[in-house]
Amino acid sequence: MPAKLSVNLNAIAMLRNRRDLPWPSVTGLGRIALAAGAHGLTVHPRPDQRHIHFADLPAIRALIDDEFPGCEFNVEGYPSESFLKLVEDNEPEQVTLVPDDPSQATSDHGWDFRQHADFLKQSVARLKRLGVRVSLFCDPGTDEPQLAVAKEVGADRIELYTGPYGACHNSPEKAASELERLGKTADIAVPLGLEINAGHDLTVANLPPLARRVPTLAEVSIGHGLTADALEYGMAETVRRFLRAAGNELS
Repeated sequence: MPAKLSVNLNAIAMLRNRRDLPWPSVTGLGRIALAAGAHGLTVHPRPDQRHIHFADLPAIRALIDDEFPGCEFNVEGYPSESFLKLVEDNEPEQVTLVPDDPSQATSDHGWDFRQHADFLKQSVARLKRLGVRVSLFCDPGTDEPQLAVAKEVGADRIELYTGPYGACHNSPEKAASELERLGKTADIAVPLGLEINAGHDLTVANLPPLARRVPTLAEVSIGHGLTADALEYGMAETVRRFLRAAGNELS
C-alpha cells in the first residue's frame, strides 16, 4: 500500500506569525490539503510557539473531526509534561516523539533509544493509555539492538529522519548512499514489529526513490518542501504531486 501523506503545517504558521494577522490561515490551508487528498495534518508545537500556536491545535482537531473524519492528526514534540498535557487535551491519532532541545531550529537527530529507554517507556505508556499510536524519531543507520529497544519501550512506529538524505539534493552518489542507510534501518525495524514513517526535507524528486527502497513505508510527514512548492503550484496541486510521488493513484 502506498505511503500516506501528512502535511506539516509549521511552515505555514511561521509565515503567518511574521505579522499580527490571521493569514495565511493554518486551518484554511489544512482544509485545502485534506480536500486534495492528504491523509492527515502534522504540527510540531514548540514551547516558544514560534510557528504553531497551542491555540491552533483545537482548531485543527475540530477541522478533522467535523470535515475530514477519516483523516489523522499527528502531533510531534519532545515529551515534556507540558507537551504531554497538550496531547491529552487534543487527542491526536498519532504522536511522534523527538529528542529536540527547545532552542533547536528544527529536528535534526533521532533518539538514542538505549540511553533514554526508561524515559521513553514512561512517555509511551502514558500516550498509549489515550489510545494514541506512537512513533519515535530515528536516525538512519540505527542498528538492531537500538531498534529492539524502541520496540521494547512500546513504540508502534519509527519515523526515519530523512534530513541527511534530503541534504544530498545536488549529489546523486551521496543521496544513493543515504537512501541505502534508510533502507537498511527499515529492513531491520519491520521484522521487529515496527512500522515505518519518514520525514524531513522530502521533495517530489527524492520521495519516489525512498518509496521504492522502503516499500513498507506507512506515512510521510512533509512540511518545508511541500510549502515551498505550494507557493508555485498552489496547495491543492502540490498535495496531488506529493501523493503521486509517494505512489498513490489519484482518481
